[in-house]
Formats: sequence, C-alpha cells, structure tokens
Amino acid sequence: MSTPKPQHAPMEQFPVAGNELLVGGRPISEVVEQAGGTPCYLYDSAVMTARVAALRAALPRGIHLHYAMKANPMPAVVNHLAALVDGLDVASAGELEVALASGTRPGDISFAGPGKRDSELEAAVMAGIIVNLESEGELERITAIGERLGRTPVVSVRVNPAFELKASGMKMGGGPKQFGVDEERVPEMLREIAARGLDWRGLHIFSGSQNLRPEAIVEAQEQTFELALRLAADAQAPLRWLNIGGGFGIPYFPGEAWLDLAPIGENLERLLPRVREALPEAEVVIELGRYLVGPAGLYVCRVIDRKVSRGEVFLVTDGGLHHHLAASGNFGQVIRKNYPVAIANRMDSTETEPVSIVGPLCTPLDLLASRMELPRAEIGDLVAIYQSGAYGLTASPRAFLSHPDAGEMMV
Repeated sequence: MSTPKPQHAPMEQFPVAGNELLVGGRPISEVVEQAGGTPCYLYDSAVMTARVAALRAALPRGIHLHYAMKANPMPAVVNHLAALVDGLDVASAGELEVALASGTRPGDISFAGPGKRDSELEAAVMAGIIVNLESEGELERITAIGERLGRTPVVSVRVNPAFELKASGMKMGGGPKQFGVDEERVPEMLREIAARGLDWRGLHIFSGSQNLRPEAIVEAQEQTFELALRLAADAQAPLRWLNIGGGFGIPYFPGEAWLDLAPIGENLERLLPRVREALPEAEVVIELGRYLVGPAGLYVCRVIDRKVSRGEVFLVTDGGLHHHLAASGNFGQVIRKNYPVAIANRMDSTETEPVSIVGPLCTPLDLLASRMELPRAEIGDLVAIYQSGAYGLTASPRAFLSHPDAGEMMV
C-alpha cells in the first residue's frame, strides 16, 4: 500500500462562495478588478485582526505585541496593525517614515538591523525611537551623532545569544552572526552606554524565525529570560524594555501544521512572575511579522497560456518570481516545495489534473507550482497563492527582466 502524500494545512481564512475565493467577504474576481487587474497582492484586514485577537487570547496579559514591518511595510497594512498592536519594529529609514506616519508613539517604535547608515541613526535619534545597537561600532557612531545633534539617543542592545532557536527557518542567533552583540561582550557594552550618558532602555534577544514547533519556542523563551536576567544584573540602570523576539511560524508546505499557541502561552504564564519580580520596570515585548500578516495575503495572477510539453501541463501566468520570490523556491529553500495554491475562480470544480504553474520570465527558476493536483484551468482563470502576506512583493526582484510590477490592495 502506498503512503499518502503529505497535504497542505487547511487554508480556511479565505472562505468560498459561488465557486470563488472570497477576500474581504467579496468574490476574488471583483476584488482583483478593483485592484487594477493581475498580477496583484490582496490583503484581508479582517484576517489580520483575527490573528492579533487570537494571540491576545493565548498569551498572558501584559505581554506587548509589536509588528515587525519588514514582513510587509505597505502603509495600509502598517496603519491597520498599528491600531491593534502595542508598537512597531522597523529595519530602515523608509520603514521608520511609514511607522511615524501611522501615528505610533516614537517610544513604541524600535529600529534593528546590522548596517544602519549615519543618516538613519540621525533620523532615529531625532525621532526619539529605540535604536537596537548591533555592535560597538554602532555605539560609537550614535554617541557622536547624539552629541552633534544635541540629543540623547534612546538605545537598547541587541544580543547575539550563545543559543539558537532550534528547527527555525532562519537562525538569527547562536555562533558568529552579523546580528547583535555577542552575549559575553554585552556587560562591557552596557558599562560603556552608561559612561556615555545614553538613554538605555533594555535588550533585544531574537534567536530565530519561522518556527512551527511550540516546544522549541518554549525552550528558546526560557533561555532568553535567563540570559536577560543575567545581563540585567550587570546593567548600570534598571531594564525597562525586553524584546524577546518572536519566531512564530506559519505553515507553507505539505506536511506542516498551524502553530499551537497554547503551550507557548502556558509557559509564558509560568515564567512571567519571576521576570516581573526581578525586572519590575520591564515592558516585555514579543515581535512578530510573518505570523500576523502572512496568512492574510494572497498573490493573484492570471493564466495567459495553457500548454502541454511531453505530456505535462503548464499554466503560464502573468506573474512569477519577480513578484513572489519565496513561492518560486528561491528565497532560502534548500529543497523546493510548493506553497498552497488554488484556482481561485474554480473552487468547487471536481475535475482536477496535475499541472505546473510558471511565470513569463525567461528562466526555468520562474516556477510557482510544480506538478500540483488542481482544478482544470483555462486561459483567463485566476491562480491564487496563499500565505503570501509576508515577504512577498518587497522581498522579490521586481525589476528583473523589466516586466510590469504587481499591484497591492488591502480590503
């Protein structure tokens, strides 16, 4: 007996009616037309709202939620989430402009990244946001900038911990890293910050991202709190801000399941009393990007040709890797796997076939789905790729081969 093939996790955040996916409660064909046609990204604000609500329900009271804008910096998305979460995290001056325009209080915005330009540090100091220092060199530069501007920089230290988030999609800590200050060098850096008279708020400890194993996240959070308590003991001032990162993943590939938040929330409930006793002034922050917006987005393209090559069916679309690098498998995948995909205007169809979905680019890398069993599609039909709300358009080589850009719309 053959073993059943692994299936994608159910994508129930977008309901179906009248043979079509619904986005914002409306047929996708209608929404696409309003967005200006294909290819386009569509973001459902109600899905984002539900994601935040589910997190609030699962996590202990008092945990502050921040949105990491690098996942999706579209202003409409940022403005919507800014009203739901407790702060924003940026990774460039461009993102900082969007964050400030959202009305978020500067004290609730933090800035991370290993290569901040002097102009970006100047903008951050002038705005009064928290700058996560990634190196001793950055400390030197921001001190000089503060003196030149006559402003006291608001800073925290991003820590490169000795541990890592096991089974994470991207490891941001442990071993040599471009991110953060090695934990063994942090005590000396805290003394330097105090000597220079900077406004030190706390620590940012982020060990990895895109994790679907709650036990791994629980272990990393336990280690993060232990490390924070040790480092805070060496600080010259009370720790007022502790960003423990995120790492919460979403299911992209066959065999993956939605993350179970219950064990994470239960463990935080157990850990927080000790943390609050030792660090009574600390605001504990969980920073999430992909988890909040990834499931709320669809990438939609249209079939412009249907061809058969040596028995294999190819659907050629007007979208591709230049808009959605991650779905093509060229954004860090070791072994290419398919994102969940639908023929968005044939959701009730029972006639299926194995097809590969490709874009218009002159490269075999322009592959959006490989030999997936999908409803039979014809020219003009809509292909929708789920889990596309994070690291989509802005994480893709949009100028490649000079094809038209994709649109974006939030509903």
